[in-house]
Amino acid sequence: MTLETRDAPATSPPDGAIGSDERDDGDDGVAPDKRPFRLATLLGAALGWLRVAAPALLLGVAILALWQLVTASQAISAYFLPAPADVLQTWLRGVGLGGTSSHTTPLLLRAGLTTLTESVAGFLLGTAIAIPLGYGIARSQALARALQPYMAAMQALPAIALAPLLTLWLGYDLPSVIALCALIVFFPMVVNTALGLRTLDRDVLDAARVAGAEGWMLFRYMEFPLAMPSILAGLRVGLTLSITGAVVGEFVVGPNGLGGLLMIASYQSDRPLEFATLLTLAMLAAILYGLARLAERRFSYVEAL
Repeated sequence: MTLETRDAPATSPPDGAIGSDERDDGDDGVAPDKRPFRLATLLGAALGWLRVAAPALLLGVAILALWQLVTASQAISAYFLPAPADVLQTWLRGVGLGGTSSHTTPLLLRAGLTTLTESVAGFLLGTAIAIPLGYGIARSQALARALQPYMAAMQALPAIALAPLLTLWLGYDLPSVIALCALIVFFPMVVNTALGLRTLDRDVLDAARVAGAEGWMLFRYMEFPLAMPSILAGLRVGLTLSITGAVVGEFVVGPNGLGGLLMIASYQSDRPLEFATLLTLAMLAAILYGLARLAERRFSYVEAL
C-alpha cells in the first residue's frame, strides 16, 4: 500500500508575523509613511509663519541696521541716540541676564512686573464696569441718552489731567494708578460692547424669541456669542491701552514701575536705560496684544483684524 504525497497548500504567515525576506522598517511603532507627512506638516507650518512674519522681521532688521549705521558714524551724538548694543546690554542687565552693574540687577524686571500688575488690575476693573454698562446702553435708549454725553466728555479729558485728582482722592499708591487704567480702558470697551449688541441681526433674535428664548437665556446663547467679535476687539484695545494708563499714573504717583523708572533715567540723562525701559514697555504691550489676539481666535467666529 502506497501513500500518496500531496503538496501542502501555501499558507500565509499569521497576522503580525514577519517573514525572513520581508521586514517592517518601523521598529519604533510609527508607521513609516506617517513620518514624511508629519515632517511636511511641520515644515509647512514653519514656512507659513515665516511668510507672515517676514515683512515685520525685515523692517525690524532694516531699522536696526540704520540705527547702528547712524550711531557708528557719529552723525547723532550718543547723548541723544545710544547705540543698539548699549541699549541691549542695559536691558539684559535690567532683567538680570547681564551680570551686575551700577543699577540693581533686576531693575527692569521688577519695574515691569509692577506696571503689568497695575495695568491688568485696571483692565479687569474697567472690564467689570464697561461690559454691563455697554449692555445697558445698547438695550435702553433712556440710559444711553443719559450717560453718553458724560462719557464723551470724560473721554475728551486727558488722562494726565485726571491723575492729580485721583491721587488726591485715593492717595499716592497703587489704587490711584489702577483707577486711572480703568478710566482709560473703560470708554473703548463700552463703545464696542454697545455697538456689537446694537448691530445684531434682528431676524435671528426674533426667531430665538419665537423658540422661547427670553432674558438670560437669550443673552447667554444668542446675543453674547453673536456680539463676541466686537466685545473682544474692545477688550484687545483696552488691554493694550492699560499699559499707557499705568505709565501715566506712575508719572504722577511717583517712581514706581516702568513709568517712574523712565522719569529717573530721563533726570539722570541715562539714555541707554531710557531706551531699554521703552523696549520693555513695547514688549509688555506686544505680549498683551498677542494674548488678546489668541483669545479672539479661540472664542470669536470672526477673524481678528
